Amino acid sequence: MNTSSGSSVRLPQSELTFGLLMMFLSVILSPIIDIFSKLAAATVPPGEVTAARFVFQALFALPMMAMRRQWGVWTWRRSGVHAIRAAVLTLSMVSFVTTLQVMEVADAIAIFFVEPIMLTILSSIFLKETIGWRRYTACAVGFFGAMLIIQPSFQEVGFIALLPVVAALCIAVYVMITRVVSHSEDAWSMQFQTALWGIGFGLALLAVGRATGSAILDPVMPDPTAMLHLFGVGATAAAAGILTVYAYRAVPASTLAPLQYFEIVSATIFGWLVFRNFPDAIKWLGILIIIGSGLYILWRERRFASKPVSDTSETAFTP
Repeated sequence: MNTSSGSSVRLPQSELTFGLLMMFLSVILSPIIDIFSKLAAATVPPGEVTAARFVFQALFALPMMAMRRQWGVWTWRRSGVHAIRAAVLTLSMVSFVTTLQVMEVADAIAIFFVEPIMLTILSSIFLKETIGWRRYTACAVGFFGAMLIIQPSFQEVGFIALLPVVAALCIAVYVMITRVVSHSEDAWSMQFQTALWGIGFGLALLAVGRATGSAILDPVMPDPTAMLHLFGVGATAAAAGILTVYAYRAVPASTLAPLQYFEIVSATIFGWLVFRNFPDAIKWLGILIIIGSGLYILWRERRFASKPVSDTSETAFTP
């Protein structure tokens, strides 16, 4: 592993195992958000799906916030950081749900997995995390696997196949900020504040949609089935978000990034169970390449995982 920028500190085995387990559970659960989103987007515009996610996410976090009495620790400075998290998360979800209206869940998620590559590079630049050439190589191999899936999807739906790339960049920024603030804030407080800001951004987008008549943003009255789907989006998003915060509190972002590739596996399974969509041979080849690169880095990080070379405070992301 490259340590030219300084010495590194070995993570305790228990801390590494806990962080990997939290992230594994998160990536298994995350495609369920997309399943519910795709079901809801059949009758509800993506902007409304996004706003509903934040509403239900806030409602799920509210009782825990009341029990933990976290209200007094809020500051405007920290809230500004969560506003940034909510803004990029809102843009990411609108982009991704728009994609889900015309693409299979597994295909959209597979394209999205340029995100760990972006996260690895951003973590190296801004968080000063130690990134060796082996990890960069494995991420490049994983990116090649993603290209095998992007190419036929682009032929089928055109430029909309690139929206998951926009979503990926937004999530890379979101995760990097989460990595920074997760060490100094309560996980439930982070989720609740982000959800409150997300509600604000979501309502603003819906107002724009109402004024312009945009098919992506103009709200409609959901029927009972759509409301159930929206509820599912918020519930699974809240659970996955909490798991992710605990994961990034324990383990460097660049170490956890490759594990996100396993989301493709759960997305494929859930997509087949719900929509009877199953990848063809070329897409399976891409999926196997992606998983193989992730497994290699996980094996290596299991032996050589290290914390960031230097501590990075949340002030770097204070607006």
